[in-house]
Amino acid sequence: VHGLMTLGFAGARQQTELCNESLMLEKLPACGKSFEEMMKKVDSKKWCNLTEFIMYYDNFTQCTEREANNASCFWPNPLAEGFITGIHKQFFSNCTSEKVHWEDPPDEILITLILIPVMLTCAMITLVVWCSKRSDIL
Repeated sequence: VHGLMTLGFAGARQQTELCNESLMLEKLPACGKSFEEMMKKVDSKKWCNLTEFIMYYDNFTQCTEREANNASCFWPNPLAEGFITGIHKQFFSNCTSEKVHWEDPPDEILITLILIPVMLTCAMITLVVWCSKRSDIL
C-alpha cells in the first residue's frame, strides 16, 4: 500500500511539473481576443445581462480550459484565473450587483399568511378527531 501511495504522489507531482505556464499564457490571449470579437456583437448596455452573451462566455471558458489542458496545466489555476479576472474587469467592471432590500409585507397580508396555516392545522386536527370518533361508532 505504501508503494502505491508514493507512486500516486509522484504522479501528481509530475503532473504539476509538466505544466508549461509560459505556453498557456501565450495561448490564453487568443481566447480573450475571440471573446472580445463576440462581445462587439452585443450592445455594451447589455454587457451586464448574462443571458445576452452566455454562449460567448461559455465558449471563452471552454477555450481557457482547453488551452490550459493543452499546456498540461490544471484548470482552473491561479494564472488562468488571473487572466479571466482581467477579462472580467475589461467587460464587466461597471456591473454592480444591486442589493435587494427586503421588506415585510403589510400587516393585513402578514396576519393572513400566519393565520391560514394555523386555521388549516386546527381544521385537520378537528377532522382527524371527528373521524376517529365516528369510526368507534361504526
